[in-house]
Amino acid sequence: MKRFAAALCAFFALACASGAAEIADKALPAKSGQGFALSQDDEAFLEDLSHRAFRYFIDHSNPATGLVMDRARMNGSPVNNVASSAATGFGLTALCIGASRQWISPDAAEDRALAALKFYNEKADNFHGWFYHFVDAKNGHRAWNCEVSSIDTALLLAGILTAKQYFSGNKEIARLADKIYRRVDFRWMLDGDKAILSMGWKPEDGFIKARWSTHCELMILYLLAFGSPDYPLSHESWTAWSRPVVTYGDYRYISGAEPLFVHQYSHAWVDFRGKKDSSTDWFENSVLATKANRRMCMDMAARFPGYGPDSWGITASDSKSGYTAWGGPPATPDIDGTVVPCAAGGSLMFTPEIALSALQAMKKKHGDKIYGVYGFTDAFNPTTNWVNTDVIGIDVGITLLSAENLRSGAVWRWFMANPEIGKAMEIAGIK
Repeated sequence: MKRFAAALCAFFALACASGAAEIADKALPAKSGQGFALSQDDEAFLEDLSHRAFRYFIDHSNPATGLVMDRARMNGSPVNNVASSAATGFGLTALCIGASRQWISPDAAEDRALAALKFYNEKADNFHGWFYHFVDAKNGHRAWNCEVSSIDTALLLAGILTAKQYFSGNKEIARLADKIYRRVDFRWMLDGDKAILSMGWKPEDGFIKARWSTHCELMILYLLAFGSPDYPLSHESWTAWSRPVVTYGDYRYISGAEPLFVHQYSHAWVDFRGKKDSSTDWFENSVLATKANRRMCMDMAARFPGYGPDSWGITASDSKSGYTAWGGPPATPDIDGTVVPCAAGGSLMFTPEIALSALQAMKKKHGDKIYGVYGFTDAFNPTTNWVNTDVIGIDVGITLLSAENLRSGAVWRWFMANPEIGKAMEIAGIK
């Protein structure tokens, strides 16, 4: 909860314009993320990065429960035994990607997915169908006095529904996926409100006061609520959350929180390409947010010379001082020159022309100092030479899913095959 609640806090700082940034931005195509031709070198790079990212979800998932650890060391060693429900959602999707690319046998991937769904159905702690943010990977019990999390449950459900479609021949996976989805009581999570969901619930204090009321990663949560077979919400929940407009240079887009991941997570599963609701093309909105994030980093290069056209990206991550929900624009005041590779990695599906070149340049320049067993470290500072020793499951996951959507669109195809999601898109008015 701390990670997602912190990402909703607003921080403001001045950003100065840069002539080099303006020239670089003008060279970019107006429309990004579709029809990008990958070279053989691009494919080789993405194959290596994606395969390494996939390995995280094999090495750091409990074989008995299927639960995926929240984080691990960059060198492959474990940190603790705490799993993340959201990381498990990414992990279930990773199994589908891995099987499709023959990094794991289809039978082995299917067995792992089935074990996870059995565990979430029968043993993992839940309340009204919602799951805790962090749990013990061995038994699924609550860890760190965390909350029953609405967004983490949504990301888990996204992985479950993806696995349901990929392993469509397995009737038990389909049955368990339906059962887990059906028992999530979306109406209960409204906590008396007519339309806006709470961020979670704790046994000691009840519902969390913070709500999903402003644009962020919330879109997948509400779409899953609309598609719910037993506890659906109405269209009012889509129009009730606010859509603040950010203007940065030539970029104007909707954003309710500074970390770039808020523009990525829903899109990892939901195919918004070529669609819009009554007012917004959400895919293009994320394209603009990505370009603005890069431009902001370039504009700060005078203060932090490690930033540049191919060294950019700020989203919630570890920092030298601990986990930080930084980002922009507007630039949060705690930015210290750190680059977060999953900012570009998670935007491969939106802006491959700038995200791919950035990741390739980072690897070429810094090598195995920042690129290890699972791909890129979670964060590094090219100005101070600080390098994080950890990778974080959800950050590895968004890079893997975004890369796959760029390469094949497979995650979009699998997830969107669920009839509940088609129904949800209709309720939201996304056409």
